[in-house]
Amino acid sequence: MKLKLTGPPSDLLHCDIKITGSKSESNRLLLLQATYPNIQIENLSNSDDATAMKNGLTITSGEVDIHHAGTAMRFLTAFFATQNDRDVVLTGSARMQQRPIKILVDALRNLGADISYVNNDGYPPIRIKGGNLKASKVSLPANISSQYISALLLVAPGLENGLELELIGEITSVPYIRMTLSLLDALGIQNSFKENIIKVMPKAAVNDKTIVVESDWSSASYFYSIAALSEIGTRINLTAYRKDSLQGDSILASLYKDFGVTTIFEDNRISLVKTGNHHRAVNYDLTNAPDLAQTIAVSCFGLGMGCHLSGLHTLKIKETDRLVALDVELSKLGAILTVTNDSLTLEPGDNILSNKAIDTYNDHRMAMAFAPLAMRTTLMINEAEVVSKSYPGFWEDLKQLEFGVREH
Repeated sequence: MKLKLTGPPSDLLHCDIKITGSKSESNRLLLLQATYPNIQIENLSNSDDATAMKNGLTITSGEVDIHHAGTAMRFLTAFFATQNDRDVVLTGSARMQQRPIKILVDALRNLGADISYVNNDGYPPIRIKGGNLKASKVSLPANISSQYISALLLVAPGLENGLELELIGEITSVPYIRMTLSLLDALGIQNSFKENIIKVMPKAAVNDKTIVVESDWSSASYFYSIAALSEIGTRINLTAYRKDSLQGDSILASLYKDFGVTTIFEDNRISLVKTGNHHRAVNYDLTNAPDLAQTIAVSCFGLGMGCHLSGLHTLKIKETDRLVALDVELSKLGAILTVTNDSLTLEPGDNILSNKAIDTYNDHRMAMAFAPLAMRTTLMINEAEVVSKSYPGFWEDLKQLEFGVREH
């Protein structure tokens, strides 16, 4: 599906939007619920990723195809490895079969897991024969995707001896590790995180518990971008969010002050209010929130701002190589930028070309990050249905803000 996007008739916006639960929290809780069935989950994400995770957890034998769902690939690898009744082949899309899984597989093998590669060493598909993992100590490089680390931490309470995980080197994406540990805390599962050692104690059962998933901050980022590109006085209300969020992307509230957007927390919602002007340029280390890079880069381009974004090494192995994709697509629109293996630098400039088609590379964030640019220019989004991976209602919510969204 190709969509043509045009901006709303006025840049002064007022709207209320409800965003479903965090994909990150939902997937963690779904795995924990599979271990402890008396957990109840409310405001679960309606994303493709969460659906793939939920469906995958129910399969005991044969092929499990999680399509583009990277989180499900990592989490289910660890889950299946620890379950006696599972004998599965875990696979995904063509791109998923290019995304490395070796670090996690090696760690699980060191704990006693029976995992083998079906085709290429180090990459899905993988054959997993579940069993009781007796070992309780393992180490991982600390600068990898936090999903590898969280995958191990989420299955740790179900291991006979729990888990002691040593992280070697400088730790990245700490907020996502903290999110995982906070959810274990909520279930009364003892854990500690001291220096580079994380310990999780075994726990056979937990008390009945209902957990309400906070709405997704990554999804909120696109509305921060829209607010930044709007007129002073714009107010976009989003539910449901907490000031004490577990999500690393909640740093949006601080970062977008530099774009003239103030965040007001009240009554389980946030209001994004355009209150001032933006900076000429920004410099952010996004090591702990790399998923915001696309949104921020596009916001800067739309406002004529320069930016230097670092800490982006994990973007190379996402749904696409997001740094290369940003370089190609922003250049189409007239941007002057430089990317390396872990950074992006955008030059300030006021030239935005019109009627360009943005390729999305099977990456939901490419589609949604570029959409706010319709506030500045008419553009097309190729394969726009890809947003269902994390935010199926995105295009309908843009219509609430009176964006023109038409199939082209």
